[in-house]
Amino acid sequence: MVALSEPHYLTPEEYLAWETQNASKHEYRQGEVYAMAGTTDRHNILIGNLYSLIRIHLRGSACRVYFAEVKARLEKRNCFYYPDLMVTCDPRYQETPLYKCFPKLIVEVLSESTEAFDRGDKFNDYQTLETLTEYVLINTQRQRIEIFRRSGDKFWFLQTYHPEDGRFELQSLQLMLNFADLYEDAGI
Repeated sequence: MVALSEPHYLTPEEYLAWETQNASKHEYRQGEVYAMAGTTDRHNILIGNLYSLIRIHLRGSACRVYFAEVKARLEKRNCFYYPDLMVTCDPRYQETPLYKCFPKLIVEVLSESTEAFDRGDKFNDYQTLETLTEYVLINTQRQRIEIFRRSGDKFWFLQTYHPEDGRFELQSLQLMLNFADLYEDAGI
C-alpha cells in the first residue's frame, strides 16, 4: 500500500466520489488514500481460478462472489479495501453497488509488497466485519494456503494447507477444493 504523495484527508463520501472518477484503484484507510499496485500473471491466474470454482459452487444460491473491482467497506475502521475476492450471502449486498459491507469470506493473494499488510493491519481491520467467518491468504511463491476462521466473537484459528493435503476446505461456503485446481497454470 503506497500513500499518495501529498496527504489530503477525505471523508468516505468524498473518497467514493473521487474513486469513481479515477482510472486506477485506490484503497481508503481512515481518511487517507493509497494507490493500488498492479498484479502479476500468477496473481491473476490464482484469483481467476478460485473465482471460477466458487462461482460454479454458488450458482443458484443467494450468495454472490466478487473479485478485484468491488470494495469492502469496514465502517468500524473507516476503511475501504479491494479484496482479491469476497463472498457475501447477506441480502443487504444489493444496497450498495460500489462496495459490500457484509462479506462472509475474504481472500487475499499475497505478494512481496502487500504480504505484511495483508497479514497485519488489514487482517486486523477485516476482523471488525461481524459477518466475516473466513480470511484466506494464498501464497504466490509456493503452494500454500492459510485460512483464518472465526470462532466466537474474538478468536481466530489458523489452518494451513499444503499440496500434499490434496484438498482444502472453505468452511464458510461448505466447499472442498483441490489444490491442483487452484494452482493450475500458475507455474508454481
